[in-house]
Amino acid sequence: MNLKKYFIRALHRLQKGPGYTYKELLVWYCDNTNTHGPKRIIKEGPKKKLIWFFLTLLFASLVFWQWGILINTYLSYNVTSSLSIGFKTMKFPAVTVCNANPFKYSEVKHLLKELDRLIEAALERILQPTSGNSSENASPPLDLQLWHQIPLVLIDEHDKDNPIILDIFESNQTAGGNQTTEGNQTEEKKYKLAVKLCSHQGSNNCTYRNFTSAAQAVTEWYILQSTSILSKVPLQERIRMGYQAEDMILACLYGAEPCNYKNFTQIYHPDHGNCYIFNWGMDEEALNSSNPGAEFGLKLILDISQQDYIPYLSSAAGARLMLHQQKSFPFLKDQGIYAMAGTETSIGVLVDELERMGYPYSDCTMNGSDVPVKNLYSQYNTSYSIQACLRSCFQNHMIDICGCGHYMFPLPEGVNYCNNEDNPGWAYCYSSLRSSIRHRQICIDSCKETCNDTQYKMTISMADWPSEASEDWIFHILSYERDMSTNVTLDRNGIIKLNIYFQEYNYRTISESAATTIVWLLSSLGGQFGFWMGGSVLCLIEFGEIIIDSLWITVINMISWCKGLKQRRVQARYPDAPPTVSELVEAHTNLGFQHEDGGALPRDEALPPEPGTPPPNYDSLRVQPLDVLSPDSDTE
Repeated sequence: MNLKKYFIRALHRLQKGPGYTYKELLVWYCDNTNTHGPKRIIKEGPKKKLIWFFLTLLFASLVFWQWGILINTYLSYNVTSSLSIGFKTMKFPAVTVCNANPFKYSEVKHLLKELDRLIEAALERILQPTSGNSSENASPPLDLQLWHQIPLVLIDEHDKDNPIILDIFESNQTAGGNQTTEGNQTEEKKYKLAVKLCSHQGSNNCTYRNFTSAAQAVTEWYILQSTSILSKVPLQERIRMGYQAEDMILACLYGAEPCNYKNFTQIYHPDHGNCYIFNWGMDEEALNSSNPGAEFGLKLILDISQQDYIPYLSSAAGARLMLHQQKSFPFLKDQGIYAMAGTETSIGVLVDELERMGYPYSDCTMNGSDVPVKNLYSQYNTSYSIQACLRSCFQNHMIDICGCGHYMFPLPEGVNYCNNEDNPGWAYCYSSLRSSIRHRQICIDSCKETCNDTQYKMTISMADWPSEASEDWIFHILSYERDMSTNVTLDRNGIIKLNIYFQEYNYRTISESAATTIVWLLSSLGGQFGFWMGGSVLCLIEFGEIIIDSLWITVINMISWCKGLKQRRVQARYPDAPPTVSELVEAHTNLGFQHEDGGALPRDEALPPEPGTPPPNYDSLRVQPLDVLSPDSDTE
């Protein structure tokens, strides 16, 4: 019951309002506020009142302007980076080593035989052979169907407005240049070699990939053609055709502990064939490094078998290696380095740990679960990385647009790799997609950096190895250990020695922190308000109070206006004034003195109403008294 009374009183208080008009409320606020300026407006003379009004308005505007800048700065979520140096026992990085050549030429020669014959014949035409050097007539006929799928063409740009495109095997002209002599002038026609890519064979919808050097054009053409051929080979067969761990890894030593090829995890990498990862951490705990220095690192001796390289596919010789975190996929094409054959390469490692702040300070991800791109590298059970996301995004676009997947990237289930037989226009589609800025930007916008990352900074030094004085016995020992032969089966062109170690145990942590916090924002807002207006938090509460009272008065005025509008509408509908109480009593009295037959009774014969009789209908009395008292009634 008390609660009901409380709510009734509160409702009456709300209906009553603050009891001020707008002017009275403003005067009360200026007279009682603790903010400097408003008091002087109501207490000074007319001239000073105007000056103080202007100053108060100016400084209030400055306060709101500064507040806007501060709030905008806070909502921009800027960060500051801090660098700290620590010292601890660190995990040795995962080390991935690959051969620069993906397959043994002796194992894939039967697959690339026709392709090699085509490129050799094309090179003979490009290099302007003499009539006695050409071997085209003595060789079996070429497979020109393979050639026409992705041909190499010559572009004669002597007339830049009307360039002439010549197919190497359809033109009798030499590719290098024709010399014509006119008087004492010698003119040489120069040709550019380009790869012709069409949406389908025989189509005019083609594009030409130009190169400044014929060597680049030949390499690009061979990669596209070999990709189509190798994409149809099963994975296990490709692994068999690559370099095996027992043939490639001749010696291994980690600190003082011996190791061998069995301590490496094999993965197949499309760019480099079989790769081997040391300390990947998939099946075992990651190894710790006990001390910095070369004596406590990883020492490897590798054989790259350079004599078995594919001549037109691998123009660089050496080992490709990369240092990365445990359980992460190695993207050697982006982050790997080469180690040259016949050298001892020492790699000193420094560790940088990056700690980024997440949303809203940066658009990074912890594990890739909030990235809209399906990670195709998750089949390797590796952690998320932005390189994996970008490649997965490109492969997804390739599948959606071209109808097949590129050989260099993993495939989702139910999709096949592109090849010239099943997908004649795949190279044209791939080239267009790779050069598309729009699709590239879509992938960049979709993928996110990882919030925590570890980077390995390397200091590389090299020396010839083995020396001329020691190469004889070293090659004999290594040959015997691998092949159980007293003959030397190794040479300087295939041997690489690697030393990988922590240069020092100091590690750097680069961490981000918020440049502006809520404490900074509140202190800055209060500082500006106090400096320009001499105010505090209580002054803001006072200002809030007057705002609430003003709204309160406005609501009450609106309600009163609505009531008045309703009454005016009722008066417009019923223009006659309602009867007074005396008129209603008189009408009731006169109605009670009528006979049963309609005649009027004397006043003293009027009987009082019986108990329980309902009162007369007063609504009808407003119209009927005129009939009752009219001159035509029986009372006259």
